[in-house]
Amino acid sequence: MSLLCLDSGNTRLKWGLREDGRWLEQGALPLAQIDRLDVTPHRIVACNVAGERGQAAIEALARRLGVAVGWVRASAGQCGVRNGYDHPQQLGADRWAALIGAHRLHEGACLVVCSGTATTIDVLAADGCFRGGLILPGLELMRDALAAGTADLPAAAGEFHDLPTNTFDAIASGCVNATAGAIERVFRSLAGDPQALCLLSGGAAQQLLPQLGIPCRVVDNLVLHGIATIAESDQPAGQ
Repeated sequence: MSLLCLDSGNTRLKWGLREDGRWLEQGALPLAQIDRLDVTPHRIVACNVAGERGQAAIEALARRLGVAVGWVRASAGQCGVRNGYDHPQQLGADRWAALIGAHRLHEGACLVVCSGTATTIDVLAADGCFRGGLILPGLELMRDALAAGTADLPAAAGEFHDLPTNTFDAIASGCVNATAGAIERVFRSLAGDPQALCLLSGGAAQQLLPQLGIPCRVVDNLVLHGIATIAESDQPAGQ
């Protein structure tokens, strides 16, 4: 029985086809091009943070393929992870899936960082308790905000330098340092755990990794790992 895992984010649709507990294929494409997805799964499990547009596109795909779709939604507890949010259902489905994927991949405490359109930084204790976290603008969104909100700062496509000597590099380096500083600051709460690890995922992961002075592991498509864990557990996603 093949499983199609879908992660509909703010910018792209990430997908993975899975069978017998292993990935057959993974990829990404713009949500508007979802019709180009040429797969034949037996079922779909999806995580959507793209609002009604994302939900409608995934439901249309499911109808075309003639299969059911289950939706990942945050809950009080699932797959060994307990939700420490004040109102558990308010946690984004993508953050919830990433936490579950992280708990499956790493036995100790971890900092779960997903760096896409937004950057999320979440603390997961070794016992599976999600203790809370941060949401920041992603690197590109930070750069765009500076360009839109100031008269003299351009949209910057610069490179990271410790001490930049031009405006483009100064903006790019400032955004990376701001995000890396937030990650390292939150990681302090786990510093007493010898197994503590930062699991880093998302499109900006490779930009952030060299600037982080903490134990890190890059995991491609961490949200897809969480979706698969939910789908293959005895606590499946809802219809």
